[in-house]
Amino acid sequence: MLQKISVIVPCYNEELVIETTYFRLKQVFLTNDLGTYEFVFINDGSNDKTFELLSKIATLDSQVKILHFSRNFGHQPAVTAGLHNCSGDVAIIIDADLQDPPELIPEILKTYSSEQCNVVYCVRRSRNGETFFKKITANLYYRLLNYLSEVKLPNDTGDFRLIDRKVINEFKKLREKNKYIRGLITWVGYKQVPFYYQREARFAGDTKYPFLKMLTFALNGLIYFTKKPLTIAMIFGVICTLLGMFLGAFAVIGRTIDPHSVISGWTSMIVMVIFFGGVQLLFLGLLGKYIGSIFDEVKDRPEYIIAEIIN
Repeated sequence: MLQKISVIVPCYNEELVIETTYFRLKQVFLTNDLGTYEFVFINDGSNDKTFELLSKIATLDSQVKILHFSRNFGHQPAVTAGLHNCSGDVAIIIDADLQDPPELIPEILKTYSSEQCNVVYCVRRSRNGETFFKKITANLYYRLLNYLSEVKLPNDTGDFRLIDRKVINEFKKLREKNKYIRGLITWVGYKQVPFYYQREARFAGDTKYPFLKMLTFALNGLIYFTKKPLTIAMIFGVICTLLGMFLGAFAVIGRTIDPHSVISGWTSMIVMVIFFGGVQLLFLGLLGKYIGSIFDEVKDRPEYIIAEIIN
């Protein structure tokens, strides 16, 4: 039987929704008699009234814990801080924007109990309120990551999930920076089962993951969970080298057989030079991302700095 449930809620500029998020979470636990619980809100350096509103909530409810970052460190460090500082037998990670309905928590807990598992990861049947471009790119990305990764990751999942204390303790041992948490929890192993649901549109405010930020996050997932892009680059380089050797031999033999012949095809040659130059820069950039990741690890800076803890 569960002794305590921790709900981890990363927040960044959520003043329009944070009070509603707290109210709906509170109602779920009061109306369903889920036992002892705590809400761990991580204020990720918000520059609006999020921290002020959370502080007021915490003065009225001792079961609300606030971790206030010294600046904005990002969503994944915020979730990491929540997992490092929660005290529950299980933790449920949920965003503050209410796209993942808090009312699903009792059903997730039932799945956890009935399946006798360690992780319940929530799989999106649909994604309301998102553009066609966002849906199609997310769909393609998850499948590409799963194809390239050494660890098979479930498709169409986010950080919305339940993990038990055994997995939390293993997660706390992982020291790398720029964490891709949904992938790391899968990597840890143990028994993991899906929970299917319909994702809602944002309750209020704007997304905190614009295109460039989402692209960076996606690249981190690829780099931290697979070395296959480097293998693909090497194979492509070998193919291009062999092709160049063949074309070079063809040109030399042609000039030897007929010294007066004119090698035509300057346009195609320029196109090939531009193409392969672009490919080289692309793979140099890919290599640079891997080296940059190594550099981040070597510096060994903390993932986040907590300026203040309430309750």
